[in-house]
Amino acid sequence: MLSYIIRRVGYSVVMLVLVSFVGFVIIELPPGDFLTQLLTELEGRGDRSAEDRVTELRLRYGLDIPLLPRYVKWATNFVRGDFGESFALERPVREVIAQRFWLTCALAVASILLVWVVAIPIGVYSATNQYSIGDQIFTTISFIGLGVPGFLLALLLLFYVVQFTDVDILGLFSREYRDAPWSFAKFVDLLKHLWLPALIGSITGTAGLIRIMRGNLLDTLGQPFVESARARGLKSRTVTWKHAVRMAINPLIVILGSEALPGIIVGNALVATVLNLPTIGPEFVRALQRQDMYLAGTTLVFFTLILLVGNLLADLALAWLDPRIRLE
Repeated sequence: MLSYIIRRVGYSVVMLVLVSFVGFVIIELPPGDFLTQLLTELEGRGDRSAEDRVTELRLRYGLDIPLLPRYVKWATNFVRGDFGESFALERPVREVIAQRFWLTCALAVASILLVWVVAIPIGVYSATNQYSIGDQIFTTISFIGLGVPGFLLALLLLFYVVQFTDVDILGLFSREYRDAPWSFAKFVDLLKHLWLPALIGSITGTAGLIRIMRGNLLDTLGQPFVESARARGLKSRTVTWKHAVRMAINPLIVILGSEALPGIIVGNALVATVLNLPTIGPEFVRALQRQDMYLAGTTLVFFTLILLVGNLLADLALAWLDPRIRLE
């Protein structure tokens, strides 16, 4: 087990280096950079006050040296914990990401809990009551959920609230708590606002997971070990939940590590933009648009790290849940 984890960590380090380099090159592909655009804009307005600041940043991060040495310099500083500075926000990247990281994680965890708490029982019900009215209703709803994007639901909800209510659904905090220091009252206010974006962000994932759970369980219920358990006189509920579901849930764990967690964090950027949520996704999109290279590059590395950690945890969870799986 330990040797497997060490080997996977080594692979992950290589993958992080490759992703960070390719991402750094792609972000650098468009001509110019944010500082060049800023200086051109200020000079066009006759403002020369920021020229010294721009020059200082260019020297500090080596923006005038070739691409490869600049990447090496950034990567070296990254390992030391210096992620660079966001040119657009004029703040260290570490502060920008730290401010939004925990809120992003809270939203992602809430969405994943909603997905699993809703999808697994419904998938089990649909599989054990195949072609019943309830199965057909849930199947129809899941297909609709798969076809409707989350940002469209957010727009429809926003339109309804603005037109017919006076409820503040934008952001994760009420107006009086947005800039206030953390307290128990602010935490409670976060919980009051968190459920709605979590619900919107989990709809597509829930619909997909229902279909996967139903199909996997239908295949598992026909396996010989299930028939053998029934022949021993075990109750149908015990056979389903203790034996069949435990085997059928394996692909869902793989999806959780490789798709669900990264997908919720990255894929909810549009929903977060519509609802004005202070999460990482919208800031990453804005950084790409503005060629804010160090903020965009650092965020990309963290997204990749989340994906790699999710895959490793999924593999370990599979080995723990299913004794047939051995880590080689």
